[in-house]
Parts: sequence; structure tokens; C-alpha cells
Amino acid sequence: MNKLIVALIASVAAMSAAHAQQDTPRAYVGVGVASADHQNSLPGATSVDADGYKASGKIFGGYDFNRTWGVEAGYTDFRSSNVTYSLGGVPGSGETKGHSLYVAGKASMPINEQFLAYAKLGVSRNKNELETVNAVMNRSHSKTEAYGALGLQYNINQDVSLIAEYERYGKSKDFGAKPNVWTIGAKYSF
Repeated sequence: MNKLIVALIASVAAMSAAHAQQDTPRAYVGVGVASADHQNSLPGATSVDADGYKASGKIFGGYDFNRTWGVEAGYTDFRSSNVTYSLGGVPGSGETKGHSLYVAGKASMPINEQFLAYAKLGVSRNKNELETVNAVMNRSHSKTEAYGALGLQYNINQDVSLIAEYERYGKSKDFGAKPNVWTIGAKYSF
């Protein structure tokens, strides 16, 4: 009987230690590949054609206060994309590029030992530029807008995780990367 009581106490202590370890604050950093649509709708232009979806880079870091709440900040470079168009019957071409910085609160919900669902809500500073040949339609647009994301995390071990998420960087623009972004990546917690 004493062996059973000792085993029960040891089991409860081990589960409590494991739960406390998972609930300790931790910082993390990560990298990802973000894919956004680069279709353009230039005002006054016809026959607009762009590169479509392109993969780009993302870096991010955050701090989990516990298993449920955290904060995250990141930078996504939407790379450059070629665009061709016709304006008043005259063909033209150019290049769009853009990037975004964001900071967001993060709410997480463990599904099981390895999977975690999360949502992020915050603000982003988005910049899109259009540079055309002969500077006919050069434009630049910077704006602070709402940021949101929904994602899944797969924990390989206690420190390394894989992520897949849908992100929304503000409203749609006439040129540059669209605000709907699909991202896959990896993060390291320390």
C-alpha cells in the first residue's frame, strides 16, 4: 500500500512539474516563407498582368507569457514583382515591391501534446511601391493598418516547432502584394 501511495505522489508531482514547465514564460524567434498574390489593378490601366503568387521571406520573434497569452512582432519582405499594363493604348511595364512590420497579441489553445492552434491580432505598417519605366505611374503607399492571423503549430520537441498560418495585412491595395498571406515556417523557443 505504501508503494502505491508513493507512486501516486510521484506521478502527481511529475505531472505538476510538466504542467508548470509548459506554463513558464519563454521567448522565441523564427523564420518563414510567406506567399502573397501580386496581382495589380492600376487605375486607368488596361491589360494589367503581374507575377501572381510569389514566395517571400519572413522573420519574427515573440514572448509567450504562459500557454495561452503572448506577443509577437515580425517583418515580411514581399519581394519585387514585375507588372505590364496598357495606359491609353501605350504599353508600359514596371516593378512593385513591398514589406510589412507587425506587432500583435497572441492567444493560443493547445489541441494535444504536439499541436497548438493560435490567433494573433494587432497592427501592421505596410509599404507598397510601384516603379514604372519612364516614371509614368510611379506610386508609393505606406499605411498603419489592422493585422490578424490564424495558425497551427506542430511541436517537434520542447524547443523547435513548425507553423502554418493565414495572415491578413490590412486592406487591399491597387498595386503590390495583396493583404492575404499564407505562411509556413519554423520557430525556436529558448
